Amino acid sequence: MSGPPPAVATVRSAVRRVLADLPSDTTALVACSGGADSLALAGAVAFEAPRVGRAAGAVTVDHGLQEGSAERAESVAGVLRGLGLSPVSVRTVAVTGPGGPEAAARRARYEALDAAVAEHAPAVVLLAHTMDDQAETVLLGLARGSGARSLSGMAPRNGHYLRPLLDLDRATVRAACDRMGLVAWEDPHNADHRYARSRVRHEALPALERTLGPGIAAALARTAAMLRADADTLDGLAGELYTAALGGADGADAADTPAPDASCAPDTAGTASGPELSVAPLSEAPAALRTRVLRRAALAAGCPAGALTARHVREIERLVTQWRGQAHIDLPGGVRVRRVAGNLRFVR
Repeated sequence: MSGPPPAVATVRSAVRRVLADLPSDTTALVACSGGADSLALAGAVAFEAPRVGRAAGAVTVDHGLQEGSAERAESVAGVLRGLGLSPVSVRTVAVTGPGGPEAAARRARYEALDAAVAEHAPAVVLLAHTMDDQAETVLLGLARGSGARSLSGMAPRNGHYLRPLLDLDRATVRAACDRMGLVAWEDPHNADHRYARSRVRHEALPALERTLGPGIAAALARTAAMLRADADTLDGLAGELYTAALGGADGADAADTPAPDASCAPDTAGTASGPELSVAPLSEAPAALRTRVLRRAALAAGCPAGALTARHVREIERLVTQWRGQAHIDLPGGVRVRRVAGNLRFVR
């Protein structure tokens, strides 16, 4: 007796490994837009979940960005129920806030998925990102001049989000969708060149393939995996340094305190206290760890992650490595950093 088509078998195998590792009481929720990748994932989960004794449902998010989006979301939900997935829910969101439409839609989508996880806890969400999506993410991070963490792309698991198809190329996943007999809907935003990811998908990656030869997506995905391992190690060491700097931030060094003029007056009125870090362990640490600690402290003090750049972190670092009595560093989100008595004070 012949088995399933190779593409279907490949997708099912990737899903089976992820589902089998889940606790038996955990519900697996497929995030499905109705596109080929997420439909292939949904079909594979519907097939494999009963065989490994796991409950499996799905969530589709209506962003309300196109005419007829509510009807389309209900249609996708009907397909998911037809596959045997349960529970299946439609979450309607409002796409608003800073960062442009791509960032706002992503933020709203993940808030909806988080709410679904809370409702069906214990639960996880399975996302249909492929190797090609990973390559696009790496290129976008590279274009922004991001650090190793951004260039490490998407993790196979991040909290309650799992990506079973991250090692599979898009062509295989879409072939699986076709062979399962599922009719996909292609979001027109995916081909809209106003969006950076669309330009990377339809212009940048094909240009790299033409110039450098095939296999670029796989090479970028391998690079992301290696950088992720490095970043995980560095983040662990930076966490130890952060704890040491917090623990040492109670000493005083009179030579380190600026003259008491107006520009150097303590920031106490109308401010919220953030982390205070001892300069000594930071000055002795490698720059790769020091900058991670300084970024973490700035975020803890209230800096918006999207607005805090490498330039900001370098300016904070100068208070450690090139101290010349500078008054303070102002950061996004109304955060101010000052060096006083051998410590870096982050206040808002």
